[in-house]
Amino acid sequence: MGELKLRKRKSEKAESGNWERGNEPRTTGKRKAEIRKTEMNQGRLSAEFRDRTKMFASSAIHLFVKLPRGREEVRVLGKQLLRSGTSVAAQVREASRARSDAEFISKVEGASQEADESQLWLELLRDDCNIDSEALEALIREAGELLGIFVTMVNRTKEKQKGAKKQK
Repeated sequence: MGELKLRKRKSEKAESGNWERGNEPRTTGKRKAEIRKTEMNQGRLSAEFRDRTKMFASSAIHLFVKLPRGREEVRVLGKQLLRSGTSVAAQVREASRARSDAEFISKVEGASQEADESQLWLELLRDDCNIDSEALEALIREAGELLGIFVTMVNRTKEKQKGAKKQK
């Protein structure tokens, strides 16, 4: 029980930022291992880029939730968008943990296909279902930007592979 109170006091001090110089908590070996594991999970792609694709997926979810439910075509296209939009972030997460360049290329190409498909569903919602919103337009732009980034990633990785083969 005393240990629980001590932990609570330490966490209260940490939250309030009231640690005196020299009395700040030490990072334990277990915590350092957790930090290294988190850093390793980022792998080949930055946390910033992973967050960007996660935000794309989140925006797709929010748009889906706001779509009118009364029309069958909107419901079908919305579900397709939900699936492909969230898959972009999932593929990027998988690419960041790729064990080889070939696996990385495969996952990034998969993310590219899903972003392209998401862009299609968004355009159909806008053009054929008369769904008009700033969120939809922003998602179309972001899908296009992500596509460009994915193509560049794949091309650079393939160039790197060719350069490594020439050096052998």
